[in-house]
Amino acid sequence: MAGSAPRARRRDFLALLGAALMPLPWIVANQLEGLALSQEWVAALAGVAILGGAFLLTWATELAERDIPQALAILVLALVSVLPEYAIDLHFAWTAGKNLEYAQYAVANMTGANRLLIGIGWAVVVVIACARSGRRDLVIHPRQRLEIRFLLWATLYSFVIPLSGTIHLLDAAVLLVIFMLYAYSAAHGESEWVSLVGPAALIDRTFKTRGRRSWVVALFAYAAYGIFTAAQPFADGLVEIGRASEVIDEFLLVQWIAPLASESPEFLIAILFAWRLRGSLGIGALISSKVNQWTLLVGAIPIAFSLSAGSWSGLPLDERQVAELLLTSAQSLMAAVFIIDLRFSRVEALSLAALFLGQFAFPSTEVRYLFTGLYLAITVALLVSGGGVRRRMLISLIFSSPFPTRRR
Repeated sequence: MAGSAPRARRRDFLALLGAALMPLPWIVANQLEGLALSQEWVAALAGVAILGGAFLLTWATELAERDIPQALAILVLALVSVLPEYAIDLHFAWTAGKNLEYAQYAVANMTGANRLLIGIGWAVVVVIACARSGRRDLVIHPRQRLEIRFLLWATLYSFVIPLSGTIHLLDAAVLLVIFMLYAYSAAHGESEWVSLVGPAALIDRTFKTRGRRSWVVALFAYAAYGIFTAAQPFADGLVEIGRASEVIDEFLLVQWIAPLASESPEFLIAILFAWRLRGSLGIGALISSKVNQWTLLVGAIPIAFSLSAGSWSGLPLDERQVAELLLTSAQSLMAAVFIIDLRFSRVEALSLAALFLGQFAFPSTEVRYLFTGLYLAITVALLVSGGGVRRRMLISLIFSSPFPTRRR
């Protein structure tokens, strides 16, 4: 036991050093004029830079938790950890304002990120938490009702978006209002002290308040620079690789590879919480991330598109994008109903993963609608079974006030 602490510190230091080195090759290559790199190398170096920057952003946000309320810190952690996703998606939306062909990539990246978060992220955290605790389900802390309520609001509204064939500025306004209400409620909610893990804990133990805050600023600045210089080349590189390939559809490449790179750190942090028997905290961060993606990310897409296009029109959707949005909404609704009773069973998690992975075998638009119907059928069955407990909870969460009440 005496040697475990030094080993843990070395491991945390090496993790921090490794993440800090990951953006360097791209930063150096980006500064060298006349360096002709193939699209494959550009995408690889930029993708590694985004991955390393995402880790650093996550640790920096955890450190900042020491100086802001914990309820708000979970929101900020979830928000910052998906900033790489925002950088990529907003690039596609902005480019679509000049070249409408890129509209499909903005929707592909957004729907892929949302479905990956639930189909893999949520499922893996629950399975690991159940395996470590010896239980058949993960008990979610009652504080997460806040996130579940706003996830339900955003999900129910998301079914309206595809009806017009456009993601309008009105959709952006509604979703951003939901996000602001969520941020306000999270900032005024209950808080508790949460111990840090990994490199964030190493920095916190090593430096006093001023030093810790300096590290937060430095990590944020370095990671943000690496991510935002890499986002456009990475996104464009994926598109060009897909177009040049006779095997890989660029839509699917953008839909799955880009979110996988940008969200891996968030998954790993949540998995680490689950492994250390803090599964509720891990799944709570992923639920919060889902709310952020469904509100702020989706809401920002038509704004970026309209600013770039110089018009009030929203981002147009074709039949394939409508199908992807409806499928993403249906998955989100089923997942929210799964956790509405604050219990997330291993069977439910595995069913989310199975349905998600099954979509890869049938990528056609028609089959997307079949999966959408399957998600909705399971959701209805959940709401009418078990004496209607979930149905009553659903109605209560949707129509009750989102604002926390403070105890006197």
